[in-house]
Amino acid sequence: MVSRIADKVSIKIRHLRYVTAAAEHGSFRRAAEMLGIHQSAVSRRIADLEGEIGVALFLRHHSGVTLTHAGKKFLARSRKALSEIDHAAMDAGSFGRGEIGTIRIGIFSSLASGFLAELLHVYAADNPRITLDLVEGSPIKHVTAIQRYDLDVAFLTGNLFENGCDSAQLWIERVFLALPSGHALTRNDEIRWRDLRQQQFIVSEAGPGPEIFDFLVKHLSELGHRPNIDRRDVGRDNLMHLVAIGQGLTLTSEATTATAFPGIVYRPLADETLPFSAIWSPRNDNPAFRRFLSLAKSMAKRERRFSSV
Repeated sequence: MVSRIADKVSIKIRHLRYVTAAAEHGSFRRAAEMLGIHQSAVSRRIADLEGEIGVALFLRHHSGVTLTHAGKKFLARSRKALSEIDHAAMDAGSFGRGEIGTIRIGIFSSLASGFLAELLHVYAADNPRITLDLVEGSPIKHVTAIQRYDLDVAFLTGNLFENGCDSAQLWIERVFLALPSGHALTRNDEIRWRDLRQQQFIVSEAGPGPEIFDFLVKHLSELGHRPNIDRRDVGRDNLMHLVAIGQGLTLTSEATTATAFPGIVYRPLADETLPFSAIWSPRNDNPAFRRFLSLAKSMAKRERRFSSV
């Protein structure tokens, strides 16, 4: 029954505003003045509305108008409807301007310090109504999620060129060796590849372990040495504890060195750096993400300009 009535009645938003204004001011004339339209437009549209729904909403008299019982019921629901419409418009506008929403971010690097930590801090401070949803995972997982629109952006190592994705290199970090505090190499201010030819290494099965494994194999094989690398099914924290008790050495990025582990010493690997890039879909229409990406690019540009001075 309700749906059949709704199909027959054509109620526009302005009709609800006319009824609300007339009820609040007790007069079609004063309602029209407030709305900035002719009185005849208000009285005609309200009369048309009353004809469509089949009930009088107002009692007309020489001093103005008053609501009927049916009119009071109609006004109460009209106000709720207008409030919902106004809130919907405000929410849509805020979302469209990137003032509210969520950004889904794939991370592969530590947030302990460095460019990414600063980027997230600055953006969150300037956009308190935006939720930053961080997702850890491997590069393959993140790229697939970008292509499926499950992530807005991912920050990965290397210069990335993935089908259907855009990317931009944003920052560079030095590569560090993590070794136990009693190790002989801790006496060196920096480490060279030739110092590592006879060393035992351990890496995690999870990311970024596979990337570190490939990095070690590439550089140590170039020295004519077959590296001794043990893979362990542990996370980064437990991997560092294994390093501390002498199970092997491992590599890590500069940002991770801000986290101190008992018994661990970090030393930079000479002349070795890792580029970090953002990757995203060019079809991504999340306004909050677009503002985030713009900030990331401007911060990266400023950092490059500062480092070149």
